[in-house]
Amino acid sequence: MNMPNPAFTSVTPAAVFDETSRAAFTASYPEVPHKLVHRLGFHPLMQLDALATLGETLGQSSVEYNRAELPLGLNGEKAPANGMGIGDTIRNIATTGSWAALKNIEQCPAYADLLIDLLDELRPTIEAHTGAMLKPQGFVFVTSPNGVTPYHFDPEHNILLQLMGSKQMTMFPAGDALFAPDATHESYHTGGPRDLHWRDELLPHGKVWSLSPGEALYVPVMSPHFVKNGPAPSVSLSITWRSEWSFAEADARAFNSVLRKIGLSPRAPGRWPATNRAKAFGWRLLRRIRG
Repeated sequence: MNMPNPAFTSVTPAAVFDETSRAAFTASYPEVPHKLVHRLGFHPLMQLDALATLGETLGQSSVEYNRAELPLGLNGEKAPANGMGIGDTIRNIATTGSWAALKNIEQCPAYADLLIDLLDELRPTIEAHTGAMLKPQGFVFVTSPNGVTPYHFDPEHNILLQLMGSKQMTMFPAGDALFAPDATHESYHTGGPRDLHWRDELLPHGKVWSLSPGEALYVPVMSPHFVKNGPAPSVSLSITWRSEWSFAEADARAFNSVLRKIGLSPRAPGRWPATNRAKAFGWRLLRRIRG
């Protein structure tokens, strides 16, 4: 895939995450959410025109956009379309009342270089704790003023860098069935949606993380959360990766879905540093048999 604009070249500084942030990451990864400071600035590749062009270049499966005036939980409903294309959605994000996601931006070489540059700063800590850094991916979120990203979880280790505007993420403990039932995990890891069922009584249990430009937030694997955008348009870059541990937990969840279907009540996989090897092996073997 070609770059959206050949005039854009890498301007990533030598160190985007300062020493204090890297130390905090080392102390907290992989299970403790925490804030970092970044010096990425409003990178040329993250300007609205560049992102709109990227969105028009990516395949349809790599873009998602809809109206941003949403409840905290969709609870099975589908987010309403905004009636325009991805390019117009992003270029006019200040007035379109929309939310847009560009997925797997590493499909474009310029964005792939940016992603790897950022992750390489943290690679020593990542690989010391959870082994090889697998499947690095990047996602960009562009949101209109006061937009909402409903309650959900994600399977990746994730650092969300705020580049323009502000937002608040309300995050809930990962691995606790109160916030994401085991059956929901199992459904997701066998092809179901990542949306979670919202109940207002959950709200007091969440921790609110405020993000402004120059701040970033580490989000552990499968941590339930929702996001409220601030009063101005927002651009955020999510740099993500997987680990053998995260894949093993996902595969153990999938294997539990098989056990549940035959009438058992399987125990939830352990969080890090539990390896979940037996159930993960069971699912991988079953998947191979099924072809």
